[in-house]
Amino acid sequence: QVQLVESGGGLVQAGGSLRLSCAASGRPFSSYGMGWFRQAPGKEREFVAAISRSGGSTVYAGSVKGRFTISRDNGKNTVYLQMNSLKPEDTAVYYCAAAPSGSYSSSGLRYDYWGQGTQVTVSS
Repeated sequence: QVQLVESGGGLVQAGGSLRLSCAASGRPFSSYGMGWFRQAPGKEREFVAAISRSGGSTVYAGSVKGRFTISRDNGKNTVYLQMNSLKPEDTAVYYCAAAPSGSYSSSGLRYDYWGQGTQVTVSS
């Protein structure tokens, strides 16, 4: 069993920055592919970013590429999402997810474990 706990969400003005963290417990963290997803009110969950086991490979949704950076610290069992130049349309609940298979896909179906989410609100 893997437990994921997100933190770092909050209210920020457009153009500002936030750093989300996701702490994992359970299996050795370095064996998971990790991803971030988000869900805005009335919308479907969407992919944001993902990172490979070692952190050497990353993928991003087009809407966040160049503004968001995913990283991980396997020594601290934590994955991060640095969000810069935030826009009101980034407002959502952000979830981290773990794939024990090591996948770092943009498909939520590849992830077996999910955190409870952290709210990010960007005001205009």
